[in-house]
Amino acid sequence: MTEIVPARRRGELEGFSWETGEGRLKLGTRTSPLAMAQARMVAGMVSRLARVDVEIVGIMTTGDKHQGDLSELGGKGAYLREIDRALLTRGVDFAVHCLKDVPGDVPLPDGLIFPAYLERDDTGDVMLFPMGSGHESMADLPYGARVGTSAVRRRAQLGRIRPDLRVEYLRGNVNSRLGRLDAGNEFDAIVLARASLDRLDLARPHEVLDMIPAVGAGVLAVQCRESDRHIAELLRLLDHEPTRTCVRAERTMLHGLQGHCNSPIAGRARFERDGQLSLEGMVFTRDGSQFVRSHDWAAPREAAALGAYIAGDLLRKGGRDLIDGIPH
Repeated sequence: MTEIVPARRRGELEGFSWETGEGRLKLGTRTSPLAMAQARMVAGMVSRLARVDVEIVGIMTTGDKHQGDLSELGGKGAYLREIDRALLTRGVDFAVHCLKDVPGDVPLPDGLIFPAYLERDDTGDVMLFPMGSGHESMADLPYGARVGTSAVRRRAQLGRIRPDLRVEYLRGNVNSRLGRLDAGNEFDAIVLARASLDRLDLARPHEVLDMIPAVGAGVLAVQCRESDRHIAELLRLLDHEPTRTCVRAERTMLHGLQGHCNSPIAGRARFERDGQLSLEGMVFTRDGSQFVRSHDWAAPREAAALGAYIAGDLLRKGGRDLIDGIPH
């Protein structure tokens, strides 16, 4: 599956030059409709920055092929391995990932870097209901209603809000999840990322949930080979420094917690009105009945130290026992 995003007129990079020896860059991505939509957006940005066509190369990953629990494949890294391999073997020149799918406890393959984190989109989770069901909010759902999600973080937080709900495993791309929801015989509601609806331009009624997002939620990360200096320099022009600062705090926290793919961990960094960086982190049991929480502030230049502090505080409050108590 490939698409070509043609070069457009020069934008802010008038006179920019790079030396790949070819007139086209190859952008690797997963093949889901959401991933392809995100790739087209990034390809358009790159084509506007430099006079270069971008070929979008769809790569079917192990995580996309497997419909069971991701823990059976070793976690979210199953969404990256084939794309990493394509980068390392020069099958593609750069790649785009949802940062929340990039494991925090596994180092990047040698030679690969993230020169750009795009400006963060909405991090909210939303609940959707079958078309024509008449339900408009979680409060409308009957006792024991069936809610679909694959995220252990969402399962835990739903358990805190409505412990009566039957939260059932649901994977697949956004369109297939909505199709199963509207079929009406499996789920009374499902939970998705609000950003995924926006990126697919899907407008349908939903309820915004009061939940802490996944680490890296709403962030698209652009990856390339470190040795391709000119491509890395081009991609760095897409980087959004405030988002990078938030990512540094959140992922430092995630790394410090040393969780696994079944660990319900949530984290959200953001800038406050006074310019301080805020980081809130939580660790839950699988059903949400127990949790620990930490929240603190620091100067943006201390993002990594803030992440390390929040991780340490969560562990001191019992986070290690909660993480270790959940099977891998």
